[in-house]
Amino acid sequence: MGSHQEEDALLLEDALTEGESSLYTEDGSVDIKGQPVLKSNTGNWRACPFILGNECCERLAYYGISTNLVSYLTKKLHQGNAVAATNVTTWQGTCYLTPLIGAVLADAYWGRYWTIAIFSIIYFIGMCTLTLSASVPSLIPVECVDAICPSATPVQYAVFFTGLYLIALGTGGIKPCVSSFGADQFDDTDPKERVKKGSFFNWFYFSINLGALVSSTYIVWIQENKGWGLGFGIPAFFMGVAIFSFFIGTPLYRFQKPGGSPITRMCQVLVASFHKRNMPVPDDSSLLFETPDKLSAIGGSRKILHTDELKFLDKAAVVSSTEHENGNYSNSWKLCTVTQVEELKILIRMFPIWATGIVFSAVYAQMSTMFVEQGMAMDTTIGSFTLPAASLSTFDVISVIFWVPVYDRIIVPIARKFTGKGRGFSELQRMGIGLFLSVFCMAAAALVEIKRLDLAKSLDLANENVAVPISVFWQAPQYIFLGAAEVFFFIGQLEFFYDQSPDAMRSLCSALSLLTTALGNYLSSFILTMVTYFTARGGKPGWIPDNLNEGHLDYFFWLLAGLSGLNMLVYIVCAKVYKSKAAS
Repeated sequence: MGSHQEEDALLLEDALTEGESSLYTEDGSVDIKGQPVLKSNTGNWRACPFILGNECCERLAYYGISTNLVSYLTKKLHQGNAVAATNVTTWQGTCYLTPLIGAVLADAYWGRYWTIAIFSIIYFIGMCTLTLSASVPSLIPVECVDAICPSATPVQYAVFFTGLYLIALGTGGIKPCVSSFGADQFDDTDPKERVKKGSFFNWFYFSINLGALVSSTYIVWIQENKGWGLGFGIPAFFMGVAIFSFFIGTPLYRFQKPGGSPITRMCQVLVASFHKRNMPVPDDSSLLFETPDKLSAIGGSRKILHTDELKFLDKAAVVSSTEHENGNYSNSWKLCTVTQVEELKILIRMFPIWATGIVFSAVYAQMSTMFVEQGMAMDTTIGSFTLPAASLSTFDVISVIFWVPVYDRIIVPIARKFTGKGRGFSELQRMGIGLFLSVFCMAAAALVEIKRLDLAKSLDLANENVAVPISVFWQAPQYIFLGAAEVFFFIGQLEFFYDQSPDAMRSLCSALSLLTTALGNYLSSFILTMVTYFTARGGKPGWIPDNLNEGHLDYFFWLLAGLSGLNMLVYIVCAKVYKSKAAS
């Protein structure tokens, strides 16, 4: 009888403990003081408006600079089309390369919150410097007189590009952390919150494009009609609003503790596996080294189940006879846990999927470079109003803003009935659809350019550097295809790199996804340079001369369409063999 009473007491105690623990998050998140957080008054959608507001204003600031930057370089700094396009794509590439710095600092030392805070201030200083370069008379380049356009002075170049690259550094701490920090507000161990997290990525991208919509319409119009000082000053103001929005939500946030340097952990696995290269890997994976605790030895990370691929890396987790006898398992340069080994395996498995994003990003880079230059060679008037060519990116933004709620509220529920997946499509399926649509985007751009060039020839405008009387609205289809491709590929990529990454490497993996954008911009710059080098020989104007009427921009677009099609085929093969992460 006593034993039954003891069992009942134990069951009651367990139930109370379970009920108490369910009040708190179980994914390792804490508050800003490092204490466990209650689910009822932190995180979830209640914290997201501040993060989404921050992202909306920050992206408004970024696109307020980048959308029309090629126009500023050609009209104010008097650079040629190819040079200006190369400068823009190089800067944009740098904006997506610096996140590697921010990601390592966030994952290893500062955490995502403080990394965002510190780099936001750097970003704001860059915005103010850029505004000064376009406002102070001595820093503004001399205007053209007829066909004579004096070059900007070294000081003018220095101040302008200092501001520009401070922005690139600032975005390096924001971009890899904001989406992950937002996703951290949802407990991954709670099925209901996990589904909400999938929806968060859709609305996160919606916020990005809401900021971009204001930039590509209102801000671009101000830059072209009211002056570049005011046109850069307004984005700087909104960057200040972004910082305020972020800090005001602090009491509601959930924080993940930094887990130490992910680069160090990866190096430890490589060194340990090389050190034990001659040791056999046991057939029974339970004999490999792992901590007995529920949590892994890596701060802020759950354990990851062992996989049979890349077995040579498992040697890092083989316990040698010496280690077994001494009981000394503390040297991570000689012995790593299974979770630590699996972190590196995950990154290696993700690499082929990651690499296919580079060509897509090269296509995306055309929106702020060659699409703008193509639009500047078309009729941009609507009655008495002149539409800035850079404002055509509004079609892309509107397309994204349309597709995000349609995808989240209509397509996902329908797809869920057929696939049985909570998010409708898998991340890999979603990204594949985006790659498919990118081919149509470049094909549409090429067809518009063919029509524009045919009209230029029929009107004897081939040798004149003037706009051809064909409405710039013919560009709308290529922007719409690009917007739809973004919704599928970029949001799918955000989900993929967050969900598939190890817990303590999420900022780094977000930075790696952004790195595809950087490399895509560099690839675009490289292709532009090579095209100019090989086609502008022997007195020929080449495909992309300053006077597009005597060039063949359509050939360049067909080249990218072909690369996109080939890239999609490679992606399909990589996606079929990819093996998902198995978290314990």
